[in-house]
Order: sequence, then C-alpha cells, then structure tokens
Amino acid sequence: MYDVIIIGAGVTGAAIARELSRYKVDACVLEKDEDVCCGTSKANSAIIHAGFDAAHGTLMAKMNVAGNLMMDQLVKDLDIPFRKNGSLVVCLSEDDRPKLEELYERGIANGVKELKLLTKDEVLEMEPNLSESIVGALYAPTAGIICPFNFTVAMAENAYQNGIQFSFNTEVTDIIKFEEGYFVKTNQKEFRTRYIVNAAGVYADKIHNMVSNKKIKIVPRRGDYLILDKDVGSLVDKTIFTVPGKMGKGVLVSPTVHGNLIVGPTAIDIEDKEATSTTKEGLDDVIKKASMIVKDLPLRYVITSFAGLRAHEVGHEFIIGEAEDSKGFIDAAGIESPGLTSAPAIGVMVADVLKEKMGLALKENFIAHRKGILNPKELTLEEQKKLIREKPEYGTVICRCETVTEGEIIDAIHRPLGAKSLDGVKRRTRAGMGRCQSGFCSPKVMEILARELGASMLDITKSGGASTIVVKRTK
Repeated sequence: MYDVIIIGAGVTGAAIARELSRYKVDACVLEKDEDVCCGTSKANSAIIHAGFDAAHGTLMAKMNVAGNLMMDQLVKDLDIPFRKNGSLVVCLSEDDRPKLEELYERGIANGVKELKLLTKDEVLEMEPNLSESIVGALYAPTAGIICPFNFTVAMAENAYQNGIQFSFNTEVTDIIKFEEGYFVKTNQKEFRTRYIVNAAGVYADKIHNMVSNKKIKIVPRRGDYLILDKDVGSLVDKTIFTVPGKMGKGVLVSPTVHGNLIVGPTAIDIEDKEATSTTKEGLDDVIKKASMIVKDLPLRYVITSFAGLRAHEVGHEFIIGEAEDSKGFIDAAGIESPGLTSAPAIGVMVADVLKEKMGLALKENFIAHRKGILNPKELTLEEQKKLIREKPEYGTVICRCETVTEGEIIDAIHRPLGAKSLDGVKRRTRAGMGRCQSGFCSPKVMEILARELGASMLDITKSGGASTIVVKRTK
C-alpha cells in the first residue's frame, strides 16, 4: 500500500510530487496519458505572472505571489529556461484607466514588488511597436516567461530521482474508501493508498466527486493561440496584456523563452474536456484583439496555432486542502491561470498538509538539482567540436528548423521518465517546433525512437494511445 497517490502529472501534480519527495514517503503519480505535461500544462501562455490580478485574500493571489518568488531558485536548481522580462497591462481607453489603477492597488495589497503606473509616452518608449491608441499601462518587472514543458518535466524528473514512482496510461475509474485509506481502481490495476492528492486538471471535479458528497464543478475554458516565427520574436520584449475582463486576462502578445512570439488566448467555456481543436472564430478573435495592442501584427509569420483548456472552477478559486467529508483526500483542483506560476507554491502547501497529517520526516539525501538536456548551441565552438569527437551523434542535425541533434533526442529518450512518442521528444528538445512543424524531421525522429526503444516503426505514436503514424509497410 502506498502512503500517497497523486492523480495527475501536469505541472501541479509534478510540483506536489517534487516537494513530497523531500520526505521519507512511499508515493506514486498516476497519469491517464502517456507522459507528463499532456493536458492543460502543455497548452498555455507560458507566463510567470507577477500576482496583481487575483483578488486580495484569495488562494489564487497567495499562491501566485509565493510561486513567483520561488521561481529564480527553482529554475536554477532544475536547469529550466526562464527569463524575467516583465509585463505591461495596457489601457486602450481613458474609461478603463480606473481598472488599471485598481490592478495597481490590488497588486500592492497582494505583495507584488516594483509595480509602476506608466504614461503613454513611457509605454511607447519601452515598447515602440505598440498601438498609438494606448493611454497608459501597469508595469510589473517581476513577471517572466518560461517553457511549460521543461518546467513540468524537470519537476517530475527530480521527483522520480528522489524516489517518487510514476504510472502512465493509468486512468482512474473509481475510488473506494476503506478503513485504512482508499482503493484506487484504474484501467490497469487497483492501487491501495493511505492518502490521495487530486491534481487531475480539467478532470479534478470527476475525481473529487467520486469520494465527496460536496460536489465541485470544473468547466473546461478553451483558449486559442497563434505562434509566430522567431524572425518576429522581438516585436515586443515584455508580455503585453490588456485590462482584464470577466472571462480573464484577455488576449496577450508575448515573446517566448525560445524566441518565438505567442498571441492569445480566447476564453470560451465548453463541455468537452478533450476538445482542444482551434476554431476559425476563435483565431479571428485573437487576431482582432491582438491587432488593437500591436501595430501591424505580422500574421504572415504565423507558423502554427493550438488550443488549450483551463480548469475553470465555477467559483473562480483554487481548491486546495482536505475534502471536508473525505479524510485523507487532498484536493489541488481548479488550478487555472495563474496556475503555472502558482504550482511550486501549491506543491509546498500540499506537501505541508501531508507532512502534518502523516508526521513525515525529511530525507537526509534529497537531490535538489537536476540537469536538463545538453544543448550544443549553448557551447563554445571548441566545446562543440570536443563533444562531437566524443559523441558523434551530436554532430548530426535531425531538426533543421530548431537545430536539434540526434544526441539531444537520444538523451530525451533515455533520461528519467524519458520520451516515448514524437510529442514527448518535441516537448523535451523542440524537434518539430520550428517553421516546418516537423514536416521534415518527424520520420527521422520516429526512426530514432524505434531504434532506441527497440520498437517497430508501426508502434511509434504521435502522443501515445491510438495515435500511430505508420499503419503498414508498402514494400
């Protein structure tokens, strides 16, 4: 029997697993998909929020500010790409200026440092490609941009290094209480555990409602995005928001930590928890709103679009803690924006709850550091030459758009919780994320996956499950 089972291997589940791995505990993460970071965590704005948006006194506000403050040390310890580029909330009308001032006051109350209200001239001096119709902005220097894939993978890998087990393709079908804990029934087998942590994203209500009579409801809120080529990645330097409305922070325009430009999202409440297809209407809405922020938005540089689902709880608040009528069942539910920023702090909060309830003791040999995949582009020319002499696979470029080598892909496959699919390789190395969107490199990546995993090309998938790519041999 496990001490703790965490349901969900997104950024929240990974953060909880990593914090829990500091203690002497027998724990396992159950994930219904084939890899970490397959749900909300893989499709979002990749923003580390400063913390001025959430209402003062809420868990959203508290976790956001705490998570932001943890980020510098965390990315250093776990070797995660991150840049503190700052954010601007721009005001397009004098009528909206009171909302801007309200955000400033809220940020101060929440404990956000270095906030500043800017005039139009100050904004345009900082970001000359913004619209002339802007009348002012709120500047938050502590906001940043991150890679959500590496963020989630890094915390999961570090948790695994420290003894947390992971079970993929394992979907929870039922939970039954018994005297010592819970039976967790899955499509694979039955698990027994003393405690459960519910970090199931858009499915957190389904998991919670299996055990509690006090029901919760998570509404999938779809957000459509555009990604623009690196040629225009410096169009803006800061993350540019507009004054938020009732459905969220509105459309943003931001550089990514890898040098692209991201534009979006929409905010459309739907019922289907798997509906991640973009729509023409959604993308048109993104373009219309973003064009009000940035002059001459260079749409001919769009290389792809995607949609993600936010786990919107109907009360618009994080639900973190033990369910009132279900002892030993800990929720981390309704983790929508600013969930990416908040995840490390949520991990600490949930681990503290379990520590107190279970009397957990810290490990003497906790491994705090994790090294990411070696990126030859970050080496000097002499270092690259030495690396290729020692490991020739680093001299073979597989993805030309992103200059990803065979060595990096092999590393991604064989490291802890390694990649098993095209998407798994893509999220870890960016092979397939460039201009051609894997048009040239995917067959080569498939060949490497088949070789390194000892599998047939017929068994290699895009993203696990039934997403096979090659259906039969023709000769």
